Order: sequence, then structure tokens, then C-alpha cells
Amino acid sequence: MSGTQVSQEQIDTFQKDGVLFLPGLIASDWIDRLRTAIERDIADPAPCFHGYQVEGGGRFHGNMRLWETDPDFEDYCLHSPLPQMAATLLRVEEVQLYYDQLFVKEPESNAPTRWHHDQPYWPVRGDPILSFWLALDDVTRDSGALEFVQGSHRWGDWFQPEPFAEGGSEYARNPDYIDIPDIEAFRGRHEFASWNLVPGDVIAFHALTVHGGPANESDRRRRGYTVRYCGPGMTYYDGPGTSPFLADKDLAHGAPLTGDRYPIVWQV
Repeated sequence: MSGTQVSQEQIDTFQKDGVLFLPGLIASDWIDRLRTAIERDIADPAPCFHGYQVEGGGRFHGNMRLWETDPDFEDYCLHSPLPQMAATLLRVEEVQLYYDQLFVKEPESNAPTRWHHDQPYWPVRGDPILSFWLALDDVTRDSGALEFVQGSHRWGDWFQPEPFAEGGSEYARNPDYIDIPDIEAFRGRHEFASWNLVPGDVIAFHALTVHGGPANESDRRRRGYTVRYCGPGMTYYDGPGTSPFLADKDLAHGAPLTGDRYPIVWQV
């Protein structure tokens, strides 16, 4: 299994840019198990399935909270190198699992990832929280490599969630959010980070780092699996604009994240 050692320079880069490339972090045994688990979910999706057929005949398969029903996803979320890595990058002594999410863009699927940042979609407040995006295939620009706006997690703005595809779920308007600026029209104002990936490569990014990606126009699949972790002190947010898949009827607004859905996965 790959190690979890990172340098102080890498930690500083994550804190400054809100995104960090971790090549070869996940070993091949995990990759094999996750690929098999993904095929199980495509054949018989877990309850939070949100994929769709896209223009041109391709298909996007999306799902979340898979770890709650599948032992291989569960083992990865709890026992891979990620929990310790989360503690290191977030500079905390305790880490909770928030949730996991699957993104499968089949070849020639016209399903770009719009510019957004994640936390406004989630019924959670507080800091720090981050995601680890794992590549399970070779990923290049033509197959939908993600691009990140460096330092955008420090802008101080929360952007209104929008659907990711024609006919996708609409999100209630939140008066505390603003519309995301036109990133493409003003690319010269920003610095960007993007990487070609091979299976086992991971991108770590802050929950408020703005990111997006093109459609998969290649003849290859693009399977990405993401796990979200948070440090102590996060609270539940019962407000407009969040994903119904992440709602928790057992938590009141402002309550700490507690219960079986948010296990502590790392403690110093």
C-alpha cells in the first residue's frame, strides 16, 4: 500500500492553493477492488443514484454514500491512506468521514462539470473539510480532467448551487449565496491547476476550491471516486440550496455531526 508521507512544502501548497496533486497515492489492490465495486453499483445502483443519459449517446453514472451499503467502498473510506492524509493536510488531530461520491463518464458523453465549489451543495458548516478525487483510469483533458482555480477557497464567497446537466435537479435559491462569476470569460485573472492522471493518482482539494471540467470526448471511460473528510467542529446546516441526498433527519440545524453516518476515522 502506498505511503502517506507528505512534505511541509506540500502541506503549505494545499493551504495556499486549496488543491494538491498526490501521484500514486493509492496502490493497485485498492484500484482493483474499487473498479469491481463500481461495476456492481452500475448494475445495481445504491439509493443515492443520480446519473443520466446525455446528449450524443454517452452516459454519466453518479452516486453517493456508497460506503454505507458496499463493504469495499466502506473499507477504502475507513482504512485506505486517506484518513491519515486528511489529518495531515487539514492539520487536525481528529478526522470524520463526511461522505463518498462516484463519477463515471462513459466515452463520448457530453457531460461537462460546470464551474462550482462543493460546500454550498452540502448541509454542513465549518472548516476544514476536503475531498480526495481518485483516478481509476488514465485521465486527460479530452476525457474530462478537472481544472482548479488556485486560491479560490480563500475568496470568502459562497456560490449558488446549479444543476450539472440539462434536466438535472434544481437547487433552491439561498439568499446568502451569490452567482459564480464567469470563470471562462476572465481566465486571465486566475491561476489554474490541472493534471493528467493515471490510476492511483489523487487530487486533494478544499471544499471551497472552485473547479470544473470538460466533457469526456475520448474513447475511454473516466471513472473518478471521491471521498470527503472533515476536521472537528463541523455542524449540520438545514438551509436552502443543499443536496437532498445529504439531508439528515436525525440532526437539527446547528448540531454537531454525530452518529453512524459520520464516523471518526483518524485520531492522533
